Amino acid sequence: MKSLFEAEAHQEILDRIEKLDEKSPAKWGKMSVNQMLVHCQKPIELSLGESTIKKPNFVKKFLFKIISPALYNDKPWKEGLPTAQEYVITDSYSFDDEKKKLKSKIEKMSNSKAYFEPSKNHPYFGKFSADQWGKSAYKHLDHHLTQFGA
Repeated sequence: MKSLFEAEAHQEILDRIEKLDEKSPAKWGKMSVNQMLVHCQKPIELSLGESTIKKPNFVKKFLFKIISPALYNDKPWKEGLPTAQEYVITDSYSFDDEKKKLKSKIEKMSNSKAYFEPSKNHPYFGKFSADQWGKSAYKHLDHHLTQFGA
């Protein structure tokens, strides 16, 4: 799996975002392209400590820990997977503004050294290495850019 911390994969994601326009149709799902741009910002904001989500109870946390490799392995995600309630986007947003914000957040994450600290935790999945953070970010962005044909 590629990682957002790899220069080539990082640039690939930015180039694919540039291929989107405000009329890019979804191949699956309910989100518009504008909503997808906002949705993709949310996990990056979480990883940067700019936002929080409700922590799961013990049972859910245990289950999430078991499935966490699906976040960063080479197996593609299925279409229409459920998402955390905090990441469900229903409002309308400016395409150009949200595209710039997403690219800015990707740059901020890619340039952050915080992911290389051993104690960088994910609220649902526990301790993540820099490799796991980079791969999961790439995989999430790849999934949604594919959803919109980019």
